[in-house]
Amino acid sequence: TNLAQLKGLVEQFVAERHWHSFHTPKNLATSILIEAAELAEHFQWETAEQTLALRGLVSFDSPIAQEMADTLAYLLALANVLDVDLSRALQAKMVLNAIKYPVPDSSQA
Repeated sequence: TNLAQLKGLVEQFVAERHWHSFHTPKNLATSILIEAAELAEHFQWETAEQTLALRGLVSFDSPIAQEMADTLAYLLALANVLDVDLSRALQAKMVLNAIKYPVPDSSQA
């Protein structure tokens, strides 16, 4: 499944429920924050080691994965509303990140 297909899946879901009037950029950005906070709750009191121990153990239907999916769904909905090509946006941002955070010189290690 590619990003465009996922955006289409979210758009169909929203359209079928007539939710477009509620899906303003402000509401969607707020919803992303709320869902991300709900995701963070799963790790709130765990140590770094405890959270890393979950690697490979989080199933697609687990509460953690569900919160990740909720966050992604709202991000895709926001991309739909603002007509943002997230693939191109991420690629462009990674170029900027590479400039801002260059690979360390291995001779200085």
